[in-house]
Amino acid sequence: MEGTDRSRTFPMATLAPENNDEVVAAVRWALAEGAPLEVLGHGSKRDIGRPVQAEHGLDLARLTGITLYEPAELVLSAKAGTPLQDIQNLLAENGQQLAFEPMDYGPLLGGQPGRSTIGGVLATNLSGPRRLKAGAARDHILGIHAVSGRGEAFKSGGRVVKNVTGYDLSKGLAGSWGTLAVVTDVTFKVLPAAETETTLAVRGLYDEQAVAAMSLAMGSSAEVSSAAHLPYPAVARVNGGRFGSDSATLLRVEGFAPSVAARLDMLKTLLRNAGPLEEIDSDRSRTLWAEVRDCTPFAGGDERPVWRVSMAPSNCHGMVMALRQQCAVDAFYDWQGGLAWLRMESGDPEAELVRALVRKHGGGHALLVRATVAHRSSLPVFQPQPPALAALSGRLKEQFDPMNILNPGRMA
Repeated sequence: MEGTDRSRTFPMATLAPENNDEVVAAVRWALAEGAPLEVLGHGSKRDIGRPVQAEHGLDLARLTGITLYEPAELVLSAKAGTPLQDIQNLLAENGQQLAFEPMDYGPLLGGQPGRSTIGGVLATNLSGPRRLKAGAARDHILGIHAVSGRGEAFKSGGRVVKNVTGYDLSKGLAGSWGTLAVVTDVTFKVLPAAETETTLAVRGLYDEQAVAAMSLAMGSSAEVSSAAHLPYPAVARVNGGRFGSDSATLLRVEGFAPSVAARLDMLKTLLRNAGPLEEIDSDRSRTLWAEVRDCTPFAGGDERPVWRVSMAPSNCHGMVMALRQQCAVDAFYDWQGGLAWLRMESGDPEAELVRALVRKHGGGHALLVRATVAHRSSLPVFQPQPPALAALSGRLKEQFDPMNILNPGRMA
């Protein structure tokens, strides 16, 4: 089960298991040898976090295949190395979707799109613009099979929606970035895809005005599923450049066509005095929200640092304004203004300044998504935890991976 595909720039000695038993064997070998492992899928998110302190890799790319799909029961199971794109294609053929629309980090980090695996989706707890309505991967996982850092196979949850048995390890591993266990098989709840969608764009609003408009829309009975704000120059890098330079505040409405039309009219009436209104039809709307989801305005072969900052929507734009007064930063907003994507134009992450301003404006979470290896090695990439939470995380790590075999150093 050993592979050395150097074209993927993985560790020199890479173990490539093909089933759950071989994953157990690989982790037990690493324990016996005192040889930590970097857990890998297709490597699309490998450059997020601190560089892993391991000479050996555990490559799950051969652990692939959809093992169960019951459209009528809204359940899908797959091995962890299964490409996300394969799953999305199958669901689309059946009029279904992963409602949390997981982000593709590949282009933002200078890689190819469509390289995510379903195991990586859970490990990093991915989500997209629909998060306010649909949640993240954690909210849709039903069950897992995994191998702990002790070399012990275990499972949690099941393959039905109504399955609650004690502490939900499936949700607990979401967002652990492969530092607690190696997930080998996952089961997700899937949902019907919307028949159609339309996006209403309000043009020319300043950040504070945009947050007010988004809050008004989200609080209405129009059932807006996503709300984002693109100031200049980010707005010029989406929608094929058709937006020009005037900011665009985006409101997505999804569902059956007659319902979408009625709710769109409701929004137009509600926002008739906010600014010029523009409708974006279904195909263009889907493309536009994929661009917002994947942080397309900041994607490409670029090393300028990018932050992902989540805060209360009422506070986030004030933090960005204060940051703009002290350094050059490009920004746009998702999640009704509660998620700010920041690109630091000087090349310096300004980590202390960013986190100080986040604290000053009500607190939140700041993840340094893109940065040079030197910056990722010297700075806290993930949001530092308060002492009580850090102690809890330490106890969890002790239970699952006491020898620090899995992805050592990635998160702290």
